[in-house]
Amino acid sequence: MSDVTFYSDPKQAEKLERIAFILKTIAHPLRLGVIHLLEQYPRLSVNEICEKLGSEQSLTSHHLQNMRLKGILSVKREGRNMMYSLKERDVSLIMECLENCKCNM
Repeated sequence: MSDVTFYSDPKQAEKLERIAFILKTIAHPLRLGVIHLLEQYPRLSVNEICEKLGSEQSLTSHHLQNMRLKGILSVKREGRNMMYSLKERDVSLIMECLENCKCNM
């Protein structure tokens, strides 16, 4: 049973499922940090992301792959590097909205 079965409109239920999918995908501090970086720098390699976030390469690569597979990021090979960019630039609007939210603060 889906969490949104209480909606009689299947299109509305589908929209809510998609929103929940996006929120679950980005709901990690490292993933949010990657999105924030890619707002500032349109294309970055794994090494550049690790350097700027102070994160480990294996963990960062894992999160990048997850966001790529779920459609948030795109990746393109440039020479020996894989360059990541935001595929869904509107995701940064979600972050902006949440940064301004005063919930439980």
